Amino acid sequence: MSSKIDELSVRKAVKERYSGLATSGSSGKDYASRIGYSGEAVEKLPDQVLEVSAGCGNPTAIADLKPGQTVLDLGSGGGIDVFLSAQAVGSKGKAIGVDATPEMIWRARKAAKEMNATNVEFRLGEIECMPVESNTVDVVISNCVINLSPDKEKAFMEAFRVLRPGGKLAVSDMVLTEDVKADEQEMFKSWASCIGGAIPLDEYVGKMKAAGFKDIEINSRHTYTSEELALMLGDTGCCGSGCGCGTGITTLTGSKALSKVATVKITARKE
Repeated sequence: MSSKIDELSVRKAVKERYSGLATSGSSGKDYASRIGYSGEAVEKLPDQVLEVSAGCGNPTAIADLKPGQTVLDLGSGGGIDVFLSAQAVGSKGKAIGVDATPEMIWRARKAAKEMNATNVEFRLGEIECMPVESNTVDVVISNCVINLSPDKEKAFMEAFRVLRPGGKLAVSDMVLTEDVKADEQEMFKSWASCIGGAIPLDEYVGKMKAAGFKDIEINSRHTYTSEELALMLGDTGCCGSGCGCGTGITTLTGSKALSKVATVKITARKE
C-alpha cells in the first residue's frame, strides 16, 4: 500500500509543478540555450513555447529525424521538442506529444493553432499507459521526464510498444553517476519532482534493456556543478516558479551528493 501511496504522491507533485509552470511561464530563451538548443532553433519558436521549456537537454539533436517520420515525445510539456520535430519531419511527417498535465496540453494546442502547425498533435495521458497505437511511431524522444516516472520500466515498455520495428529511442535525462546514501536520497526527495526520481545510470540502462531495447548508446554525459543545478532547478529552471529547489541546492554548494547528479543523452533501437 505504501508504494502505491508513494506513486500517487509523485504523480501529484509532478502535475502540480508542471501546472504551475504552464501558468507562470518562468523559463525562456536563455534557459533553452543553456540546456543545448541552438540559437537557430530557439529563434524558430514563439516565446509562449520557450517560456515553459523544462528539459535538461535537446533530444532532437540526437534523434536523426528524417522527412516523413512519425515522432512521439514523452512528457511533451509546452511542445518545444514536438514543434522542432515537426519542422524536421516536414508536412508528410507527424509529431505527437503526450503529457499528463491538462494545462500543458492546452497551452501546447493553443501554440500549435497560433503557429498554424498542422502536423502536430498533443494528447493527454500518462507515459506509462499512452493513448498511442502499437507499432506506429518511427522515433520516440523524451526530455528529462522518464526520471520523474514512478514506474520507469513501464515507461520504457510503452515506448518500445509504440515503436515500429527498427524504430529509435532518443532521450535526454537526469541520472545518478553512482549510488547515493540513505541521507542523500532523503535530501533529493526533499526536492520532490526535481531530481528525486533520478536513479543510477546502470539501473536506468538496465530498465531499457528489460523493455527490449538494443544498441543502447550513451551519446554524452555531463555531471552538474551545484551552481548549474541551482540554475536548472530554481525559479527560472526546470522546476518552474515557486519550486524552491534551487534555494535548497544553493545552500548545499560543495556537497558530495550533488556531484552524483548528471544529465545523459541516450539512444537505442527496437529490433
